[in-house]
Order: sequence, then C-alpha cells, then structure tokens
Amino acid sequence: MAKSKQLKVKLVKSMIGRKKNHIASVRGLGIRRMHQEVVVIDTPENRGMINQVQYMVEVEEV
Repeated sequence: MAKSKQLKVKLVKSMIGRKKNHIASVRGLGIRRMHQEVVVIDTPENRGMINQVQYMVEVEEV
C-alpha cells in the first residue's frame, strides 16, 4: 500500500471579517483557532480549500 502525501496547514491570519465560504474552508480543513497546525491528506478537495484561503494559511509538505 502506497503512503499518501500529507500537508501540514497552519492558520496565520484571523478568520474575523472573512467571507463565509472562506471560513467554511478553514473549518473544513479542521482548523479551529489561530496558529493551530493540522495534518491533512493531499487530495484535490483539500488542495482546493487551501488554494481558496492561501492568503490566510501556511502550507508545508510532511
């Protein structure tokens, strides 16, 4: 079984005052608060959410 790629995503800007769909994308990635890091699987769905809010997050391959 091949090991799937993973991405570490960290929220570096506040969600206050952002569009509802951007907040939903951050929540969909599993991030609840500022400076929280989560590890997600590198899928097209997760990439789309990250691309939508790329100005608010830092991404690093694990």
